[in-house]
Amino acid sequence: MTKSNLTRRSLVLGMATTLATPALLRAQSNDAFPQSEAAIRDELPVRRNTSSFQMQRWQDHFDTLGKGCLLADITSRAVHYWGPDDSTYLLFPSSVPMSEELTRRGYSKIVRKAENPRWTPTASMRERDPSLPDFMEGGPGNPLGTRAMYLDWPAYLVHGTHDTRKIGRQSSSGCIGLYNQHVEQLYPLVQIGTQVRLL
Repeated sequence: MTKSNLTRRSLVLGMATTLATPALLRAQSNDAFPQSEAAIRDELPVRRNTSSFQMQRWQDHFDTLGKGCLLADITSRAVHYWGPDDSTYLLFPSSVPMSEELTRRGYSKIVRKAENPRWTPTASMRERDPSLPDFMEGGPGNPLGTRAMYLDWPAYLVHGTHDTRKIGRQSSSGCIGLYNQHVEQLYPLVQIGTQVRLL
């Protein structure tokens, strides 16, 4: 079997997983933020970006494959992952920062990972919403979902979410969010030292 067959198979499996997400998991949750959202009828229509689910090449973004590469495409709201074996390729829809002021772009790397991570709101989050708790243990309602991968930039993560409404939207305070089932699929593959680019 050729590498291109494995790559296509990984892409198809990743997309099938996305499409097979049970409707129950898309139900609203009591996530810690945002506390309210505008009615859909009041929001500007979103222009769908089909290019976000087109295969990309790691060579277009990184010099070497190393321990693997993770690309968070903020414009198309998609996360691409290439494994160090040069045949694993996964593609997931994601949430992105709420505004350009909260967005950081450039190169980073994964420096820490956590299952059922504890969440501590940053000072700027607490300034925007003083009702936020000092911290929240892992579990339902925790904005970091079931898995978190920390970048070498303080307070920036790739993580899951229990609030599935956030995926595909500008809804985070700087992090890249994934459905819990997707972050759980990605988590064991991503090694400490994996290269990351926020584009």
